[in-house]
Amino acid sequence: MHFIGIEISPEATRAVALDLDNATIRAEATAAHSWIDDLPAGYREQDPAQWIELVDQVVRRCLETLGPEEKKRVAGIGVAGPQRGMVMLDDDNRILRPAKLAGDTTVRRQSEEIARAFGGGPGLLELLGQVPDAGCAAAECLWIRQHEPYHQQRAASILTIQDFINYWLSGARATEASSASTTGWFHVRRREFCPEMLEFISPGLAGALPAVAAPTQPRGTLRPELAALWDIPDVCQIAPGGPAPMLAALAAGCVAHGTVAIDVGSSGTIIASSDEPIVDLQGEVRTFCGVNGNWMLTAATANATVAPGVIRRHYGWSADEFAEMVATTPPGADGLMMLPYFSGETLPRLPEATGLLFGITPDNLTPGNLARATIEGVALGLGFAMGRMQELGFDPPEVRLLGADAAHPVFRRILTDALGTRVIPVTSRHGAAVGAAMQAAVSFFQQSGEPLGFAEIAGYCVS
Repeated sequence: MHFIGIEISPEATRAVALDLDNATIRAEATAAHSWIDDLPAGYREQDPAQWIELVDQVVRRCLETLGPEEKKRVAGIGVAGPQRGMVMLDDDNRILRPAKLAGDTTVRRQSEEIARAFGGGPGLLELLGQVPDAGCAAAECLWIRQHEPYHQQRAASILTIQDFINYWLSGARATEASSASTTGWFHVRRREFCPEMLEFISPGLAGALPAVAAPTQPRGTLRPELAALWDIPDVCQIAPGGPAPMLAALAAGCVAHGTVAIDVGSSGTIIASSDEPIVDLQGEVRTFCGVNGNWMLTAATANATVAPGVIRRHYGWSADEFAEMVATTPPGADGLMMLPYFSGETLPRLPEATGLLFGITPDNLTPGNLARATIEGVALGLGFAMGRMQELGFDPPEVRLLGADAAHPVFRRILTDALGTRVIPVTSRHGAAVGAAMQAAVSFFQQSGEPLGFAEIAGYCVS
C-alpha cells in the first residue's frame, strides 16, 4: 500500500511515495518554483496556479516510477504547506491575487496595527494563546483590505496553501486546527476561530473561512477527473494536511509529549510536542495546534540555512565541499566569530538585524575559518532557541534531526556541543513530505476502522 506525501515550500514542490508495507520511499520528485518578477521592494509573491501545475507534475513522476501495477495501490495523499501563505478565491473559484510568502515585508505595518489594537504581545497571548508571526494571514488580510479593497470584497474563500491544494485534489473546502493556528485569527487553546480578531480585520471575514475539521478527518476522495488522469483508484483519500514544521515533526517521530526535533530544511526550527498548550509569555516560542490533536511549540531561527547558503555561493562550494572545509578547521575558527543574521532574525526577535563578522585578524580571515564561524554561529543560534525551550520545561535526552545537514557528522557534532544534548538524525531526508504521507496513512486506517494512530505509524516508519 502506497501513500503520497506532497510538500509545497517557497522554493519547490516535492512529492514522495511511501511504501507502507516496508516503510521505504519508493519514488520522489521535485519541481522548482518561480517568483513574480518586477515587484516593488518588500514584495515576495508567487502565483498559486503554478502550485497546481507542479503538484500534477511531481505526482505524475512519482507514479511513473512506481509503475502501472504499483500505482494502483495508492490509498491516500497528504499535503504539507508553508506556515505563511494565503490563497483568495472568488465565487467562481478563480484566484484573486498572488500569494505572499516568507520574506515579504509589505504587511509589517498591519501586523503592528493588530498588535496595538489588542494590547501588544500580552494582549495577543491572552486573546489567541500566541503572538502571531509578522506575516500571518491576519496581517495580510488587513493589508489587502487597506490597499486592494476590491479583492477583499470579492473574496468568497480564503485558504491556507495546503487547504487550497486539498480543495483542488478533492473538491472539499475545509481546514484543521494546525493549519488554522498559523493564520493569526485562531485561538490555539480553544481550537476555534477568534471572532474579535476576525471582526477587527474585516467584518464578514468569517464567512470566507473553511470549517475546522477533526485532525484525522479526510477531505474526501480524489476527484474522479484526477483519478482518471493519474490512473489511480478513485477511492484514494485526501488527508487533512498541515503546516510543514508540524508534519516534519511527525516524520521525525516527534509525537509523544516532551519529544523534540530540529528541522533544518528551509529554516532551522526546533519543534517540541506537548499534550497541553504551553504558552511562552515572552512571545518568542510560538504555540500551534499539532496535526495529531496535540500542541506543537516552535522556536524558529530564520538564518540556519540562509547563512551557510550565502557562504557556499560566495566560494562556489558544493554541500560536501563546505562540510569538508568546516570539518578540517579547528573549533573556534581561530577567533573569528559570526552573527549570521543575513536576513534579520526571528529568535531572538530581531527583524531589522544584519550579520556581523567579528575578531578579524590578518591571519584568520581564511575560507575555512569563515565556513567554521558560520556553522558555529548557526549552531549557537539554535542553542539559544533550545535554551528557550528548556525554560518552558522541555529537556529531552535526545533531539531528532531532519534535513540535508543531518547527513554530515561534523554538523551533528557542532550542534550536539551547542545544544548540550544528543542529536540523532532520522533516516528519512524528506521531512514534511514524508510526514504528510504518514498523516495520510493514519487518516486512511482510522477511516477504515483500524486502530492505528500517529504513535503506531511513527514507530513503524521512523528510524
